[in-house]
Amino acid sequence: MAKMETPATPIDREVPEVPPLTRTLLSDELLFSGPDGAPNPEILSEHFVGEGKLSEAQLTKILNRGIDLLKQEQNLIRVEAPIVIVGDIHGQFYDLLKMFEVAGGMPPKQRFLFLGDYVDRGYFSIECFLYLLALKINHPQHIYLLRGNHECRHLTRHFTFRLECVYKYSEALYDTCMSAFDALPLAAVVSNQLFCVHGGIGPDLKDPEDVNQLNRFSDPPKTGLFCDLLWSDPDQSYGSEGLLTPLFPSNSSRGCSYRYTYKAVSRFLGANNLLAIVRGHEAQNTGYRLYDCGKPGTFPTVITVFSAPNYCDAYNNKAAIIKYDNEVLNIKQFKEVPHPYYLPKFMNAFDWSLPFVGEKIAELLMAVLQIPTLDASIEGLSSAEKEKLERENEELDEVLKQKIVAIGKVGQIFSNIRKERESLTELENTVGITSLPSEELTVGDDILRDAIESFEEAKESDSVNEQLPDRGTLSISPIPEAVVEFPSPKLAEITQDDVISQISEASDQEKSISAV
Repeated sequence: MAKMETPATPIDREVPEVPPLTRTLLSDELLFSGPDGAPNPEILSEHFVGEGKLSEAQLTKILNRGIDLLKQEQNLIRVEAPIVIVGDIHGQFYDLLKMFEVAGGMPPKQRFLFLGDYVDRGYFSIECFLYLLALKINHPQHIYLLRGNHECRHLTRHFTFRLECVYKYSEALYDTCMSAFDALPLAAVVSNQLFCVHGGIGPDLKDPEDVNQLNRFSDPPKTGLFCDLLWSDPDQSYGSEGLLTPLFPSNSSRGCSYRYTYKAVSRFLGANNLLAIVRGHEAQNTGYRLYDCGKPGTFPTVITVFSAPNYCDAYNNKAAIIKYDNEVLNIKQFKEVPHPYYLPKFMNAFDWSLPFVGEKIAELLMAVLQIPTLDASIEGLSSAEKEKLERENEELDEVLKQKIVAIGKVGQIFSNIRKERESLTELENTVGITSLPSEELTVGDDILRDAIESFEEAKESDSVNEQLPDRGTLSISPIPEAVVEFPSPKLAEITQDDVISQISEASDQEKSISAV
């Protein structure tokens, strides 16, 4: 493998264990050294790990070649097992590389199906999408990329992806990325058994082939099948709904689309001779969730997989992937790895530091003004002149006192701004909160931090970011993994107790256990 260029003279670093950033651009000869001039994924990943950038011409070339390739695929793609199914990535590039390690290899050694949401929330979204697109260009039959709800103009402007594009490159690059998102397929069927999609199903979906009737080359609308494929969720009481529960209740937590019930899913699967729906779209504490495996001999009708560990650096969740080979559905979990840090919304250090500098300047001015001054010589002055001088000194002292008080107030304001910025930055970096109601700010920093320590509390605090925003607002060390295996119902019968006990034991002992 070709090595990156390094400075001829090593530079002494304050923290030598932290590798230096990659400052040089890749040459076209090195970057496009794959077959038929394809981008070299190995070179690209090594460059991105060092936070290196590409030229805009290089990025545009990769994106345009990827767009041409994606346009050749139908809205609904059909693929065969064995395959690795991957959930949401959300700009966590370093965890994406860990995922490939957990999966057991890169394409073409393994085949992959990604369920969307490659961008937003994390600060390495460009790297994630470009790297996956480079893999797609090199191995088009070994990696498939579906569209998620975040691959659209509305959400990427509301969250971080557009800001990241402009910060690292330009608005023109962002527009090209949007064209690439428009070309992403919407769903997949694996081995005529699994219907794979980002969100789920809706009332307009009767047959998987209905997906091919959509025009995907646009932003998703707020209603209809296109929207449902990307936004819908399983019902909150899935499998135990009441008799009067409609097949597709409204999805108030998302602000659009529907929730689908066990009855709706069973009808769709039965009518199309399918085994289960596999989807992403929802963060899970263990990285996955199995729906409806409570009856003897049944396979879960819905499986959620989420592949972004410690989502938003706050959830402290595990991530998971699914390895499916027609005989065994194997769930592998993994944890997060360290990654570089960015200030919220790519803020520069100068803007960030202004409140700190102001506070120190105010302290300095107060110290200067509080220095006692020497009295003027009063020898040889008449009593009237002495009284006049004393009155002037008193007036000067009063003015100085008022100035000291004013500067003190300014210093307190800067101090409060600094403390508030620290608190909000911590919350932004944890659960993506960009503003808080005043009544919540009054409870204090410690209570706010304590309120988002668990996965459930982080998810609840972050629920506002799971809704459709108003359109007017706009070298990595191996980490132990847990592996859960259970066979396809075509080979053996399983019960809910079997699966739950295996998952629990695997999670506690970090080892693989086969179902009986």
